[in-house]
Amino acid sequence: MKRLHTILLSAALLAALAVTPAHALEYTVDAPDDYLFGKPTSDDTIYEQEDPNVDRSKNIALVPPGFGTPTSCLPGSGEHLTPNLVPGALEGGGLVTSTGSAASYPTVSAGISAWTGTAFTSVTDDLYYSGGHLGTLKIPAIGLTVKVYEGTGSSTLAKGVGHFTDTSIWDGNCCLAAHNRGTNSYFGDIHTLTMGDTITWTTKLGTRTYEVVSVSKVKETDTGGTAATSDNRLTLYTCVRDERDYRWMVQAVER
Repeated sequence: MKRLHTILLSAALLAALAVTPAHALEYTVDAPDDYLFGKPTSDDTIYEQEDPNVDRSKNIALVPPGFGTPTSCLPGSGEHLTPNLVPGALEGGGLVTSTGSAASYPTVSAGISAWTGTAFTSVTDDLYYSGGHLGTLKIPAIGLTVKVYEGTGSSTLAKGVGHFTDTSIWDGNCCLAAHNRGTNSYFGDIHTLTMGDTITWTTKLGTRTYEVVSVSKVKETDTGGTAATSDNRLTLYTCVRDERDYRWMVQAVER
């Protein structure tokens, strides 16, 4: 009887094992919620979509006030690292030198009447070289040597620097433009020029050397820099990266 009982227990155990096979435990692990790890304790504004037109470069950087000064703890206090490049610094026209002070010559907003006279040299057929260009521009500080063509259309700027058709080509104010990015980014570094850097302009009328007196950021709609002048100067324009409403403007006067 005892043997029969043992056999029955063994059979029951085997039946249970056959009906319920053993398996490894299965787990489901969900991914953590966004920012669960390393979430900022102050605010989460850095995760918001950035406005592509907001200048986040050194142009708006501030040199903080001294430790312990009355404004040392105030947000936005201090002096601008590059005051002449601050967005809005040129509202209403005018020029700012690379040191942030007013230029020594009359501002654009003063108009042509501020000058004792103006000079102008028109583009004529005899001023073109055989290759179709009007001259060669050299800016040693940024390693640039490039030919200049008439007009500022896309096909012209694909070849080199363009000359504003309504400005002088020699005497007075000669205005030029070029791209600031891509394979034809001839003016991509003109905003890095500093006071005293030289620019050489060669045409069939001769060669002149100019000295940089102004590196400015101006509104796209501000065309005052193209006004005729009594002195001989070059005015260079290019776009500002990621700021479609502004243009870099570099002015250099004859040495």
